[in-house]
Amino acid sequence: MLTLAFMRHAFVASTFIAIVSGVIGVFVVARQLPFLTHTLSEIGFAGASFAVFAGWPALDGMILFTMLSSVLVGQMSVKESRREAVISAVSALFIGLGILFLSLSSQTASSATSILFGSVVGISTSEVVQLIVLSIVVLLITLAIYRQLKFTSFDAIGARVQGINETVISVIFLLLLALSVSVAAQIVGSLLIFILLTLPAASAKYFTHGVFKMIVLAILFSLLGTWLGLLLGYLTNWPVSFFIAVIEVLVYVAGLLYQNYFVEAN
Repeated sequence: MLTLAFMRHAFVASTFIAIVSGVIGVFVVARQLPFLTHTLSEIGFAGASFAVFAGWPALDGMILFTMLSSVLVGQMSVKESRREAVISAVSALFIGLGILFLSLSSQTASSATSILFGSVVGISTSEVVQLIVLSIVVLLITLAIYRQLKFTSFDAIGARVQGINETVISVIFLLLLALSVSVAAQIVGSLLIFILLTLPAASAKYFTHGVFKMIVLAILFSLLGTWLGLLLGYLTNWPVSFFIAVIEVLVYVAGLLYQNYFVEAN
Protein backbone atom coordinates (compact mmCIF):
# COMPACT_ATOMS: atom_id res chain seq x y z
CA MET A 1 0.00 0.00 0.00
CA LEU A 2 2.74 2.48 0.97
CA THR A 3 4.59 1.69 -2.24
CA LEU A 4 1.98 3.88 -3.95
CA ALA A 5 2.93 7.56 -3.96
CA PHE A 6 -0.62 8.85 -3.46
CA MET A 7 -1.08 6.66 -0.37
CA ARG A 8 2.18 7.92 1.12
CA HIS A 9 1.00 11.46 0.47
CA ALA A 10 -2.36 10.69 2.05
CA PHE A 11 -0.82 9.23 5.22
CA VAL A 12 1.58 12.15 5.65
CA ALA A 13 -1.22 14.66 5.04
CA SER A 14 -3.64 12.85 7.35
CA THR A 15 -1.07 12.80 10.15
CA PHE A 16 -0.70 16.57 10.14
CA ILE A 17 -4.45 17.03 9.69
CA ALA A 18 -5.11 14.80 12.71
CA ILE A 19 -2.66 16.72 14.88
CA VAL A 20 -4.11 20.11 13.92
CA SER A 21 -7.69 18.85 14.32
CA GLY A 22 -6.95 17.40 17.75
CA VAL A 23 -5.31 20.58 19.05
CA ILE A 24 -7.80 23.08 17.63
CA GLY A 25 -10.78 20.80 18.26
CA VAL A 26 -10.31 20.88 22.04
CA PHE A 27 -10.71 24.65 22.04
CA VAL A 28 -13.58 24.50 19.54
CA VAL A 29 -15.49 22.24 21.95
CA ALA A 30 -14.51 24.29 25.01
CA ARG A 31 -15.68 27.51 23.36
CA GLN A 32 -18.88 25.80 22.12
CA LEU A 33 -18.12 26.62 18.48
CA PRO A 34 -19.09 23.45 16.56
CA PHE A 35 -21.75 25.55 14.80
CA LEU A 36 -19.03 27.87 13.47
CA THR A 37 -16.98 24.92 12.23
CA HIS A 38 -20.00 23.70 10.29
CA THR A 39 -20.57 27.17 8.82
CA LEU A 40 -16.91 27.55 7.85
CA SER A 41 -17.05 24.18 6.10
CA GLU A 42 -19.77 25.53 3.82
CA ILE A 43 -17.83 28.74 3.29
CA GLY A 44 -14.84 26.55 2.43
CA PHE A 45 -16.96 24.71 -0.13
CA ALA A 46 -17.75 28.02 -1.83
CA GLY A 47 -14.09 28.99 -1.71
CA ALA A 48 -12.94 25.72 -3.23
CA SER A 49 -15.62 25.98 -5.90
CA PHE A 50 -14.46 29.49 -6.72
CA ALA A 51 -10.89 28.20 -6.97
CA VAL A 52 -12.01 25.51 -9.43
CA PHE A 53 -13.81 28.21 -11.44
CA ALA A 54 -10.75 30.48 -11.39
CA GLY A 55 -8.29 27.68 -12.13
CA TRP A 56 -6.60 27.86 -8.72
CA PRO A 57 -5.75 25.02 -6.31
CA ALA A 58 -8.84 24.27 -4.22
CA LEU A 59 -6.94 24.79 -0.96
CA ASP A 60 -6.09 28.39 -1.92
CA GLY A 61 -9.74 29.21 -2.48
CA MET A 62 -10.78 27.64 0.82
CA ILE A 63 -8.14 29.60 2.73
CA LEU A 64 -9.15 32.86 1.07
CA PHE A 65 -12.87 32.50 1.80
CA THR A 66 -12.60 31.07 5.32
CA MET A 67 -9.95 33.56 6.48
CA LEU A 68 -11.92 36.54 5.19
CA SER A 69 -15.21 35.41 6.71
CA SER A 70 -14.21 33.63 9.95
CA VAL A 71 -13.91 36.69 12.18
CA LEU A 72 -17.01 38.35 10.75
CA VAL A 73 -19.19 35.25 11.11
CA GLY A 74 -17.74 34.47 14.53
CA GLN A 75 -18.53 37.94 15.87
CA MET A 76 -22.00 38.00 14.28
CA SER A 77 -22.97 34.74 15.97
CA VAL A 78 -21.67 35.42 19.48
CA LYS A 79 -25.17 36.01 20.84
CA GLU A 80 -27.14 32.77 21.08
CA SER A 81 -30.39 34.59 20.32
CA ARG A 82 -29.29 35.24 16.74
CA ARG A 83 -26.91 32.31 16.24
CA GLU A 84 -29.35 30.08 14.34
CA ALA A 85 -30.40 32.90 12.04
CA VAL A 86 -26.79 33.80 11.24
CA ILE A 87 -25.89 30.17 10.56
CA SER A 88 -28.88 29.68 8.28
CA ALA A 89 -28.27 32.88 6.32
CA VAL A 90 -24.53 32.40 5.88
CA SER A 91 -24.84 28.68 5.06
CA ALA A 92 -27.53 29.32 2.45
CA LEU A 93 -25.53 32.11 0.83
CA PHE A 94 -22.26 30.20 0.53
CA ILE A 95 -23.81 26.90 -0.52
CA GLY A 96 -25.55 28.84 -3.28
CA LEU A 97 -22.29 30.52 -4.27
CA GLY A 98 -20.49 27.19 -4.31
CA ILE A 99 -23.09 25.67 -6.62
CA LEU A 100 -22.92 28.74 -8.87
CA PHE A 101 -19.13 28.64 -9.20
CA LEU A 102 -19.17 24.92 -10.00
CA SER A 103 -21.88 25.37 -12.62
CA LEU A 104 -19.91 28.20 -14.27
CA SER A 105 -16.64 26.26 -14.31
CA SER A 106 -15.60 23.87 -17.05
CA GLN A 107 -14.76 21.10 -14.59
CA THR A 108 -16.68 17.84 -14.33
CA ALA A 109 -18.83 16.62 -11.44
CA SER A 110 -15.78 14.86 -9.98
CA SER A 111 -14.48 18.26 -8.88
CA ALA A 112 -17.59 18.81 -6.77
CA THR A 113 -17.26 15.33 -5.29
CA SER A 114 -13.63 15.97 -4.34
CA ILE A 115 -14.48 19.27 -2.69
CA LEU A 116 -17.43 17.88 -0.73
CA PHE A 117 -15.99 14.53 0.34
CA GLY A 118 -12.22 14.88 -0.03
CA SER A 119 -9.91 13.10 -2.41
CA VAL A 120 -7.03 10.90 -1.31
CA VAL A 121 -5.93 10.22 -4.88
CA GLY A 122 -5.87 13.90 -5.80
CA ILE A 123 -3.29 15.04 -3.23
CA SER A 124 -0.08 15.99 -5.03
CA THR A 125 3.39 16.47 -3.58
CA SER A 126 3.10 20.26 -3.73
CA GLU A 127 -0.27 20.15 -1.96
CA VAL A 128 1.19 17.95 0.77
CA VAL A 129 4.04 20.42 1.29
CA GLN A 130 1.58 23.33 1.42
CA LEU A 131 -0.60 21.44 3.88
CA ILE A 132 2.39 20.66 6.13
CA VAL A 133 3.52 24.31 6.12
CA LEU A 134 0.01 25.52 7.02
CA SER A 135 -0.28 22.91 9.76
CA ILE A 136 3.03 23.97 11.29
CA VAL A 137 1.94 27.63 11.17
CA VAL A 138 -1.31 26.77 12.99
CA LEU A 139 0.51 24.72 15.62
CA LEU A 140 3.24 27.32 16.24
CA ILE A 141 0.73 30.15 16.67
CA THR A 142 -1.40 27.97 18.95
CA LEU A 143 1.69 27.18 21.03
CA ALA A 144 2.56 30.88 21.22
CA ILE A 145 -0.86 31.81 22.63
CA TYR A 146 -1.52 28.51 24.43
CA ARG A 147 -1.65 29.96 27.95
CA GLN A 148 -3.99 32.82 26.98
CA LEU A 149 -6.11 30.54 24.80
CA LYS A 150 -6.48 28.02 27.61
CA PHE A 151 -7.57 30.72 30.03
CA THR A 152 -10.13 32.30 27.70
CA SER A 153 -11.51 28.90 26.68
CA PHE A 154 -11.71 27.16 30.06
CA ASP A 155 -11.56 29.96 32.66
CA ALA A 156 -13.02 33.24 31.42
CA ILE A 157 -12.97 34.77 34.91
CA GLY A 158 -9.33 33.85 35.35
CA ALA A 159 -8.55 35.37 31.96
CA ARG A 160 -10.05 38.71 33.01
CA VAL A 161 -8.14 38.60 36.31
CA GLN A 162 -4.91 37.96 34.40
CA GLY A 163 -5.67 40.95 32.15
CA ILE A 164 -5.78 38.85 28.97
CA ASN A 165 -7.31 40.61 25.97
CA GLU A 166 -10.08 38.16 25.15
CA THR A 167 -11.04 39.92 21.91
CA VAL A 168 -7.57 39.62 20.41
CA ILE A 169 -7.25 35.97 21.42
CA SER A 170 -10.72 35.26 20.02
CA VAL A 171 -9.85 36.83 16.66
CA ILE A 172 -6.57 34.90 16.44
CA PHE A 173 -8.35 31.67 17.30
CA LEU A 174 -11.03 32.26 14.65
CA LEU A 175 -8.30 32.71 12.04
CA LEU A 176 -6.59 29.52 13.24
CA LEU A 177 -9.91 27.70 13.00
CA ALA A 178 -10.37 28.95 9.43
CA LEU A 179 -6.93 27.61 8.47
CA SER A 180 -7.67 24.31 10.21
CA VAL A 181 -10.94 23.90 8.30
CA SER A 182 -9.11 24.45 5.01
CA VAL A 183 -6.34 22.04 5.93
CA ALA A 184 -8.54 19.21 7.21
CA ALA A 185 -10.93 19.41 4.25
CA GLN A 186 -8.23 17.91 2.04
CA ILE A 187 -8.98 14.47 3.52
CA VAL A 188 -12.63 14.48 4.64
CA GLY A 189 -13.95 17.20 2.36
CA SER A 190 -15.83 20.36 3.26
CA LEU A 191 -19.08 18.50 3.96
CA LEU A 192 -17.66 16.40 6.80
CA ILE A 193 -14.95 18.70 8.16
CA PHE A 194 -16.74 19.22 11.47
CA ILE A 195 -16.21 15.51 12.22
CA LEU A 196 -12.46 15.81 12.78
CA LEU A 197 -12.70 19.24 14.41
CA THR A 198 -15.34 18.29 16.96
CA LEU A 199 -15.82 14.55 17.59
CA PRO A 200 -12.28 13.55 18.68
CA ALA A 201 -12.13 16.46 21.13
CA ALA A 202 -15.70 15.84 22.34
CA SER A 203 -14.79 12.19 22.91
CA ALA A 204 -11.58 13.08 24.76
CA LYS A 205 -13.42 15.09 27.42
CA TYR A 206 -15.24 11.93 28.52
CA PHE A 207 -11.97 10.15 29.27
CA THR A 208 -9.92 12.92 30.88
CA HIS A 209 -10.23 16.50 32.12
CA GLY A 210 -6.77 18.08 31.93
CA VAL A 211 -6.43 20.38 28.90
CA PHE A 212 -3.10 18.94 27.76
CA LYS A 213 -4.35 15.38 28.28
CA MET A 214 -7.49 16.19 26.29
CA ILE A 215 -5.35 17.50 23.43
CA VAL A 216 -3.17 14.38 23.39
CA LEU A 217 -6.19 12.09 23.47
CA ALA A 218 -8.01 14.10 20.76
CA ILE A 219 -4.94 13.82 18.53
CA LEU A 220 -4.81 10.05 19.10
CA PHE A 221 -8.51 9.70 18.26
CA SER A 222 -8.01 11.80 15.11
CA LEU A 223 -5.03 9.68 14.08
CA LEU A 224 -7.02 6.52 14.69
CA GLY A 225 -9.85 7.74 12.48
CA THR A 226 -7.71 9.04 9.62
CA TRP A 227 -5.14 6.22 9.51
CA LEU A 228 -7.69 3.44 9.87
CA GLY A 229 -10.00 5.23 7.46
CA LEU A 230 -7.26 5.39 4.84
CA LEU A 231 -6.44 1.71 5.32
CA LEU A 232 -10.05 0.59 5.05
CA GLY A 233 -10.64 2.91 2.10
CA TYR A 234 -7.68 1.37 0.30
CA LEU A 235 -8.81 -2.21 1.04
CA THR A 236 -12.47 -1.71 0.12
CA ASN A 237 -12.33 1.15 -2.40
CA TRP A 238 -15.06 2.85 -0.37
CA PRO A 239 -14.87 6.59 0.50
CA VAL A 240 -12.26 7.33 3.16
CA SER A 241 -14.48 10.02 4.68
CA PHE A 242 -17.17 7.40 5.34
CA PHE A 243 -14.81 5.29 7.42
CA ILE A 244 -13.44 8.32 9.27
CA ALA A 245 -16.98 9.38 10.16
CA VAL A 246 -17.97 5.91 11.39
CA ILE A 247 -14.78 5.45 13.44
CA GLU A 248 -15.05 8.85 15.13
CA VAL A 249 -18.73 8.26 15.95
CA LEU A 250 -17.87 4.86 17.47
CA VAL A 251 -15.14 6.48 19.58
CA TYR A 252 -17.62 9.12 20.73
CA VAL A 253 -20.20 6.46 21.66
CA ALA A 254 -17.48 4.60 23.56
CA GLY A 255 -16.74 7.82 25.45
CA LEU A 256 -20.39 8.25 26.37
CA LEU A 257 -20.61 4.68 27.61
CA TYR A 258 -17.41 5.08 29.61
CA GLN A 259 -18.72 8.27 31.20
CA ASN A 260 -22.16 6.87 32.00
CA TYR A 261 -21.30 3.35 33.17
CA PHE A 262 -17.80 3.63 34.63
CA VAL A 263 -17.11 7.18 35.77
CA GLU A 264 -20.54 8.02 37.17
CA ALA A 265 -20.92 4.54 38.66
CA ASN A 266 -17.78 5.12 40.69
